[in-house]
Amino acid sequence: MVTASVVEFTFSREPLTPTAIERAARPVSIRMSDETTLGVAAGHDFVEKCLTEDRSVYGSTTGFGPLVVFGGRADAEDQCDNVLQHLTAGQGPDLPVDVVRATVLVRAWSLSRGRSGVSPATLRALCDMLATSFTPAVPSLGSVGASGDLVPLAHVVQALRGVGHAYVDGVRMPAREALAKAGLAPLALGGRDALSLVNGTSVTTAAAGLAVASLRRSHEVAIAMSALLTDLLGAAPAFLSPSLLAAFGHPETVAVGERLSHWLEGTAPTGLRALQEPYSVRCVPQLLGAARSGVEWAERVVRRDLAGVSDNPLFFAEEDLVAHGGNFFGQPSAFAADVLSMTATQTGNLAERQLDLLVDPHRNAGLPAMLSPKAGEQHGVQGLQVVATSVVVAMRRACVPASVQSIPTNLHNQDVVPFGTQAALTALDQARSLRLLHGCLGVALRQAAHLRPGGATAPRCAELVEALAEVVEPIERDRPLDADIRAAADALDRFVERHLPGLVQGAAFPADLS
Repeated sequence: MVTASVVEFTFSREPLTPTAIERAARPVSIRMSDETTLGVAAGHDFVEKCLTEDRSVYGSTTGFGPLVVFGGRADAEDQCDNVLQHLTAGQGPDLPVDVVRATVLVRAWSLSRGRSGVSPATLRALCDMLATSFTPAVPSLGSVGASGDLVPLAHVVQALRGVGHAYVDGVRMPAREALAKAGLAPLALGGRDALSLVNGTSVTTAAAGLAVASLRRSHEVAIAMSALLTDLLGAAPAFLSPSLLAAFGHPETVAVGERLSHWLEGTAPTGLRALQEPYSVRCVPQLLGAARSGVEWAERVVRRDLAGVSDNPLFFAEEDLVAHGGNFFGQPSAFAADVLSMTATQTGNLAERQLDLLVDPHRNAGLPAMLSPKAGEQHGVQGLQVVATSVVVAMRRACVPASVQSIPTNLHNQDVVPFGTQAALTALDQARSLRLLHGCLGVALRQAAHLRPGGATAPRCAELVEALAEVVEPIERDRPLDADIRAAADALDRFVERHLPGLVQGAAFPADLS
């Protein structure tokens, strides 16, 4: 069994972070404190006590959704089967493996709070799964995020029971075969285990968390590449005047300006540029400052979701309370995810315009058209720019808010719904598209530095060029650039993580690069 990291669930420590759930893409070992173990057992015992006292407990003694007015099945195991079977109806391509594994980690952490009444054995089974490469195959379509992510989570649980399909080491196969390959036993359920597993917004929270983690890196990448572009154009950094930016009134703009100045320390302007640069250079602090503000707000919301308990009902043994309510309603992360989509798209607009500036011989400070070493015979980054145009338009089209697309369903039991799952998955797609745009711009900047006599003048910008040059060769003759774009995107992520280690630990946006 491969172990990549250790996550300890405890009530007294900080909960999961967006960067922590990224690590669940690979096998992780989960350690639960004694306090957590006792709390889960106490919550489960309280549920069993409530059921022996003939209390009305939604989903345990009743039907589901609008059928709550009818009694459920008498046998607890049969009732667990009941909740799963009718929800196993998802459609569409499978969710990415990293999203599903992050989902299971988020769900396990919520259940570990002891408020869902899940059995210790069921929680342990989720942890055992995460210690292997086993990953349920989960359709991407089916959740409205209003009673939790019922349909996709049902597919998760079914795979753990040996029903449907799953992945082991990235290979899709029947779930029962996958369990055997991973050394896992099929999951047996009782009590309210099944409802506890599906009745939360864990897909939404996981996807939004992954989007946050990706966009934090991409924000830093955008700053570093904007500085490199400024340096290669020979532009003067007058637009970064601290007094000017402070007068704007937004501290995030000041912070971005300080970091741009950090990257540009030692730059040697040519003095040949116009008094005012295009907005794709001059207004970078204002644009990326606003993007930072949006991502920071969304991250605060997502961190609260990661710290909370998403289920219904919740059980409070110390109060002898079974609380029925709406703690599975994914509106907070729905709003946050839509903001993430908007910030990703506008950051993508910036990258696409910066690429256009770089390839235009009328505006790029004497560099050749399309950054071609011999225009006509060689085409430089011409095809790459077409790809960037396609990607940014796809991002714009996907940037319609999902969080306000409410439509009643479920016999009007779910008469207003947040569609947080769609919002979060879209935000994650947007974040991944932005990485590709940055990969395109990274290849172009590397080529511009190759063609510019002397290359970058600011030492830190030169270091960024070196990082890109390690994975992208100069374009002397036309060649396929598809792999170069992806390699540049990966190199840019590694570069900012190396310079800003706080990103890896999931700290707040760093204000100081010294």
